[in-house]
This record gives sequence, structure tokens and C-alpha cells, in this order.
Amino acid sequence: MSASPTNTPTTKPFDADTFAFNIARAIESGGKALTAFLQPRETGDINNSAPGEMGEVIKTFAEVAEYWLADAERAGDVQMRLGKAYLELWGQFSRKLAGAEEEPTIAPSPKDKRFLDPEWKSNQFFDFIMQLYLLTTKWAHELVDNAEGLDPHTRKKAEFYVQVLTNAFAPSNFVLTNPEILRETISSSGDNLFRGMQMLAEDIQAGGGTLKIRQSGGTFEVGKDLALTPGKVIYQNDIMQLIQYEPTTEQVLRTPLLIVPPWINKYYILDLTPKKSFIKWLVDQGLTVFVISWVNPDRHLGTKTFDDYMRDGPLTAMDVIEKATGEMKVHTMGYCIGGTLLATTLAWLADKRRMRTASATLMAAQVDFTHAGDLMVYIDDSQLAALDRDMQQTGVLHGTRMAMAFNMLRSNDLIWPYVISNYLKGKEPSSFDLLFWNADATRMPGANHSFYLRNCYLENRLSAGTMVLDNTQLDLSKIKTPIYNLATKDDHIAPARSVLYGSQFFGGPVRFVLSGSGHIAGVINPPVTGKYQYWTDGNATAETIQDWMNGATEHPGSWWPDWRAWVEGLDSETVPARAAGASMTVLEDAPGSYVRMRA
Repeated sequence: MSASPTNTPTTKPFDADTFAFNIARAIESGGKALTAFLQPRETGDINNSAPGEMGEVIKTFAEVAEYWLADAERAGDVQMRLGKAYLELWGQFSRKLAGAEEEPTIAPSPKDKRFLDPEWKSNQFFDFIMQLYLLTTKWAHELVDNAEGLDPHTRKKAEFYVQVLTNAFAPSNFVLTNPEILRETISSSGDNLFRGMQMLAEDIQAGGGTLKIRQSGGTFEVGKDLALTPGKVIYQNDIMQLIQYEPTTEQVLRTPLLIVPPWINKYYILDLTPKKSFIKWLVDQGLTVFVISWVNPDRHLGTKTFDDYMRDGPLTAMDVIEKATGEMKVHTMGYCIGGTLLATTLAWLADKRRMRTASATLMAAQVDFTHAGDLMVYIDDSQLAALDRDMQQTGVLHGTRMAMAFNMLRSNDLIWPYVISNYLKGKEPSSFDLLFWNADATRMPGANHSFYLRNCYLENRLSAGTMVLDNTQLDLSKIKTPIYNLATKDDHIAPARSVLYGSQFFGGPVRFVLSGSGHIAGVINPPVTGKYQYWTDGNATAETIQDWMNGATEHPGSWWPDWRAWVEGLDSETVPARAAGASMTVLEDAPGSYVRMRA
């Protein structure tokens, strides 16, 4: 073998001996990867739930198959359609082999990055397998789309599972059917495969027996490269540290700001590099900023409930802030699930008639889950029961599982490109702070997570007014606090429609704002970058985002200055800046120790 089968010139001559040596080393590394995967399952450290998850897939597909197999004519027709498509493709392929010019039977979307390499079109072999894959994928999706009698949830799960499986079996994911990988393998004499298997073994070891795909290369260190805004940890309990940040202005707004981040990921998404840091920007805007840094819990904290997170999180933080500043009221911000927790806290305070908040900002956060979006594929009684069983054994839900669940929703963006680049091309990914944060997952207490999934996603109790926390039935309509409700246009975690719909349940004034981009970039969008846009002043009663946007005003750039003007419009009184920890016992410098705990 002396040349690439794709007839593409290589940068280096192929060396058969080196190739054989590298393949042997790749197989050895593959063995190490398998050992790293099996060992924690043999010791019982990991309860392999794959059979249960596979059972859910089989059960869902069985319901789809039941429709098609119930009628012999219907079953025959659907098979005939696929066979006809294959015959048309074979005819086209045969005519091209004979030198004829032929239009493709099916073509990938121009946005499909998997098939951008020129050889997917120029090389007849790769063109054939690409079209064969696209035809099969189209047929599989049509099976689900055209199956009558499926309930909406089963249909959504079936669509998701088909997408996951077809994404996984794309020819671009395999060495012998990806022209780019073949060229790389030959030009490097197989060194790419050896490097890739090495990284695969390392990533499984790093995930404790579960594949933890590295999405960012290089090294980031919290407190050195990220989370650099100066501040002090002024309080801590079992589940959180409270950080107060040093002022950078002589005067600050009198009312301090408390930020409640999600506990699914670490808070420093709000404090990335200084140019991207939302926290630094807030401090520079003349606010006294306090941030909750949630602990990365182990099994000993597995019994911590949603009640505990409310009492020992935002409620305790408000008491500490009052001691630190003398102010009873605070502006509040909650991001994602932190926003959901903040909303429950506001409802609890409203029921107790305790006036502790001057405003509330909900960033990509849901209070109603009617339109909760793609995550609903994981939510039903049987799946939650299986998850509860797993969490009862371990006490917590490991962050890698949650991260993989999120990544699976966008597997062609968040999984397979890294599999191809890392494990097939053997390339270390480039350094990227956002993706480093994404991989720095946290565990979640089993009791808390189970309550959240059941009461919010499955039963939608918060907006219905039937959720009970701390022996208090919560009613969002009792919340009179002014609310800045931010959604992001392309959010698949907290869909914009869901956030918009949730606005109607509050009893006070709500300013709904829509930001461009998605769940992360739409929120963390510094004004200095000049990226994206945001919309304001749409029809508050609109049923869809598009209807709301039709009457809204578009503004270029970041939503942050709009929020700053809004909050000052509520309370413009200023006082001399407050030094972090001046009236409190300082425990340590920001970012604190809780955020440094790795999963």
C-alpha cells in the first residue's frame, strides 16, 4: 500500500512498518480504555444503567413499529419506499460509473458540517455511502413522523432516539468511511489513531469509567485563568459559599445585588476571563455584588432537598447580606435552575409577607414547563423511577451523566465533532474557556434533583400553585417584585417560548427581553464584543415567540446595558462603595474553595 485510496496527495510517504507499529500501539491503548471502562463496573463503583436506558429505547421504537406492523399492506409499502430509494441510488451510481453526469438522489443540508470535505462529492465511493446514509436517515425519520396514534411524548422520544442513532452511525464517524480521516491515517502512518486511542483511554479514566469527552485543550485553572474578579468569601455552610466582590467605583447603588447561579454547573460561567466576566462588569457598573458558589456535593449531601437549597441558599444569603451592608432588601438574579430556585424563594417570601427583594432578574430560567423543550425526552414516570433508583444507590447524580444528557440533545455539535477530531484525527482540542467550564461538571444531591424533575418538569407544580416548599404552598401570583425576565432566542434548555409563557404567572410588573443566540452565549454577551442583539417591548400576551418578536423592537449588541438602566430606574440612590468583607469575618479570597472541587 503506497498511496491513499482517495487519490489525494499526502504530505508524507506512507510507511507500512510505522503504520503496523502505530496500529499495535492504538490497540494497546484501546485495551487500556476498555479496562478503565470495565473496572469501576466490576467493583460496583458504577451501576451500569445502560440496560434500563436501552429498554426505554426499545420500548419507544416498539410503539412505532406496532403501528406499521399492524397492517401488512402498510408495512409492505414503507419497505417498498426504502427499496425504491435504494434502487434509484444504485442506478444513479451505476450511470456515474459509466461516465454520465447525474444529479444526486439526495444531498446533505448546506449547514451539515459532516460532509463539507470535497471528496464526499468528488469520490464516487464516498458520495454513494453518504447518499445511502441520508436516504436511510430520511426514511427512519418518516417512520416516526407518519406513525399515527402515538402520544406526543412518545413521538418526541422516538424522534430524539432516531436522531441520536442516525447521528451516531453517520459514515463521517468511522475511519474507513471518512475521506478526511483516511487521508490523515495514511499521511501519518496511523499515528493519529494511536494518539486518539491514548486520549480515549485518558478521557475514560478522567470520567471514572464514563467517557468524559475533552472539549477544550490546554489547562485552565479557576482563580488563575478564570474567576479572577477580586472578592472575599464571607460566609459558608454545607451547600454554599457566599462571595462579596471588591468595588471598583467610589459610589455604588444602595441596594446590593445577590446572584443565584445554577448548581448543575459552577458559578464561574458568570466570571470567565475579565473581558467576558459578567460579574466584573456588574461591579464596574457600581453595584455591590454577592454571588452564591454552590458546593460540589458528595453522597453525604445526597439527602439535601430543594427546601434546603432555598433555606441555606438565597434565604440565608439575604440574611448575611443584611449583616454585611445593613440593607434588608436586595436586587436578585437567578440563572437557569438558579432562576427557578429564585422564583420559588420569591413565592415563599411573598407568602410570609417578607419584603426582602427590590427586583428579580431571571436569566434563561423557567417557572412553567409546558413548553420545556428537548429535555422533556428524559422526563416520564419510568425514566424518573430508574433515575431515582440509581441516585438512591450513589446519593448523587454525577455531573458527567447530566453533561452527556445535555450534549446528546445536540450530538452533532457537542459530541461527534470531538470524537472525530480527538479520537480519529488524534488532535488535542483548542483551548476554550466556555467548553472548559462545560466539562467542569458538578454532582447533584439525589433528593434535590428528584424533587426538581418531578415537581417542575413532570408535574409542572410551580406555575400551577401546587408546589410545597418548607410546608408552604407556593403561589407565583403573590410575587409583586418587579421582574426582568430574559430569554435567549436559540435556547434548547430553557426555550424562549417557555420563558415568555412563564411571565404571565407573576403578580407584579414583568419586563420580558429576548436575547440573540442560546442558553450561554445569549446571557454571557459582553457589550465590548458588539455581538448578537436583543429585543424589547413585544406583545406581552403573544402565544409564540415569533408573534412577540413581530411587535418588538430590535437593539444591536448586549442586553446588559438595558438591564443596568432598568435596575437603576427602580432604585437610583447611591452610597459610598463597600469594601468586601469589611464588616464580616473573611474566610478566604474569591473564588473560594467550593468552586475548585472537581467531580
